[in-house]
Amino acid sequence: MRVVAKRTLREFWTRFPDSEDALKFWYAEAATACWQSPAEIKTQHRNASIIKDSRVVFNICGNKYRLVVKISYKNGVVLIRFIGTHKEYDAIDVEVV
Repeated sequence: MRVVAKRTLREFWTRFPDSEDALKFWYAEAATACWQSPAEIKTQHRNASIIKDSRVVFNICGNKYRLVVKISYKNGVVLIRFIGTHKEYDAIDVEVV
């Protein structure tokens, strides 16, 4: 998959250094994945939440942080839409962000 907006991850782990290793691991895994459906993501990430409009919420650092992406399975693109703490996540509409 082509992951768009790695810069967003870098900016986040600069603010929250404890997330760096987990985000780098997630990025490397996503970049080499060939996800064709939400079911394939759930097989690999059973704690991920599948949301409407091709969005997926990943738990980062043991669910300390939330990563929201929008996936174009047909084009093989993962667009990072949001990364934040639970408090920040609770303040957004995951289906709109």
